[in-house]
Amino acid sequence: MATAKKPAATKPAAKKPAAKKPVAKKAAPAKKAAPAKKAAPAKKVAAKKPAAKKVAAKKPAAARKPNAAFMKPVTPSAVLAAVIGASPAPRTEVTKKVWDYIKKFKLQNEANKRMIDADEKLKAVFGGKKQVSMFEMTKLISGHLK
Repeated sequence: MATAKKPAATKPAAKKPAAKKPVAKKAAPAKKAAPAKKAAPAKKVAAKKPAAKKVAAKKPAAARKPNAAFMKPVTPSAVLAAVIGASPAPRTEVTKKVWDYIKKFKLQNEANKRMIDADEKLKAVFGGKKQVSMFEMTKLISGHLK
């Protein structure tokens, strides 16, 4: 058994120098590998296209249903009713009506379209702020819904 262990010990020793030689060879072609990297992304793009088709194929199979919480009619406060009307409407419709009001009176900031410049009616809805972001706007409107 002792002799069997000795050749096994010599074989890894033989593999170690062999492993060092390819490492030395790989160092030189590394500079040439840059053009190969350009070709690799092209393959990845080709691989992504079939994946996109699979996702598109799944969407028609599973039809989305609207969330009942969004479709539940909510009653606007008196302040918000001055902008969108007093009739109960789903949250999605309330947001659409507020955007219609903003666009009708051109209240969106020309320099930064994410900002809404409030007139007197919207200033009451926005808690007295003269200008709010469109993301903050939905948060402020939700406080006026019951």
